[in-house]
Amino acid sequence: MKLWGGRFTQGDRDPQFEKFSESFSVDQRLIQYDLRVNQVYVRALVAAEVLTPAEARRLTRGLKSIERAVQQDPGWSRGKSAEDVHTWVEQRLEAEIGPLARKLRTGRSRNDLVATEARLYAKSEITNLQSAIIQGLEALVSQARANIRVVMPGYTHLQPAQPILFSHYLLAYYEMFARDFDRLQSCRIRTDELPLGAGALAGSAFRLDREVLARDLGFARVGRNSIDLTSDRDFVCELLFCCVLAMTHLSRLAEDLIIYSSPSFGYIELADAYSTGSSIMPQKKNPDSLELMRGKTATILGRLTGTLAMLKGLPLAYDRDLQEDKPALFEVIDTTRESLILAARVIASLKIHPEHMKAATAFGFLTATEIADELVRRGIPFAEAHDQVGRLVRYCATLTPSSGGAKPNGRNRVFPTRTSGLRGGDGPAEAKTFAQISDAEARRYIPSWDSNLRKIAVSPEAATRRRNVTGGTAPAQVARQLRAAESYVAQLSRLLRKTGSLSF
Repeated sequence: MKLWGGRFTQGDRDPQFEKFSESFSVDQRLIQYDLRVNQVYVRALVAAEVLTPAEARRLTRGLKSIERAVQQDPGWSRGKSAEDVHTWVEQRLEAEIGPLARKLRTGRSRNDLVATEARLYAKSEITNLQSAIIQGLEALVSQARANIRVVMPGYTHLQPAQPILFSHYLLAYYEMFARDFDRLQSCRIRTDELPLGAGALAGSAFRLDREVLARDLGFARVGRNSIDLTSDRDFVCELLFCCVLAMTHLSRLAEDLIIYSSPSFGYIELADAYSTGSSIMPQKKNPDSLELMRGKTATILGRLTGTLAMLKGLPLAYDRDLQEDKPALFEVIDTTRESLILAARVIASLKIHPEHMKAATAFGFLTATEIADELVRRGIPFAEAHDQVGRLVRYCATLTPSSGGAKPNGRNRVFPTRTSGLRGGDGPAEAKTFAQISDAEARRYIPSWDSNLRKIAVSPEAATRRRNVTGGTAPAQVARQLRAAESYVAQLSRLLRKTGSLSF
């Protein structure tokens, strides 16, 4: 049965094209939304005097019967075929109640029907995505609270830069995912309008009360332009973008954790539950959960760009190309939701090694900026202070801890290894640190060097305390940031538990 078959010669169909063009294998996921919209639409047809109350009751009973059958049988679609989910529902409804089912289609098109169902699906999944983000935010703030005093090297260009608090590092990702949450909230606002009643493109010829339809289906408003409503997929692109950006943040976090969990750093360790081994190397513990998140980000980025490319040349209004939005929408949402949930569990189960982070702050001259800042406080222009400290760093980089003077070493190792002298092993030679040079050596490059500068040079904790500006890494600032984060996450969690929704 075709919903459009009258115009065409019966039996004159190419099976290869039928297979090529069907969407039921994909859009069957919209079955619950299709049944819900149909039940609401039946009431609208009664109000429009298209159906009698008795007919409406029969149609509703048939739709609810199908709904129960689908809910009771997770494999309901196995072995079924149809052009799309809308066709399947109408076929099944006619089998349930007879020819009356053919009245259901009055005054509407699959164009406005699928647009309505896709928006309902998107709204529901936005809530699920936000719920998954909340789990990640909770894991981040919990780890930040548990490790509030831990100092680590901060990096730019993946080179040692300045000391920071590990909690401050975690809260940077909190900010990213909090923006993802808000971005989804904004996306929901633009998704939350009703297309039903737009027909194929010109609107309905029957007196459908679209405001009542919007209210009954839970939409905030009625879409204004019927041509736009049937062809608009901005909400799909926007939701895909929100997902891809959230996954991009996950991918960056995954990259960090992969690096920090390697033995050369040893800052963290992944739980066994989220790691795998090697079939040939017995010692391996691989961060596959993180690598898969990083890899899947590339895949869904392709889905976003593909959808945008599909839309770029379409004339108004509806074109069959738009059928391709559903595979992208379903895959991207599934991947993002699953990745967010998994990431929250990975973060919550991380084993942190504060001693390794602390030891690493001795390398890479992390307090160089602090020394320069102190020289500025003593009246030296920053450019000159920068030059003095830079020349001291260059001198230190040419030395080994055992050398008595300048000795070209050709290295300035920035990442201590787990087997290096940092932790008592016999590893590769390191450049001398600020703590290993004498005051006399330091004065060759910084004439005003004294005991106070030495204290500044060897104390990463003091360096963090000096960054006491709003948003800085000072303990007082990070504690303030953390309290605000905990309060916000608790508010979101309460709202979700209380209402089952994250609509504000």
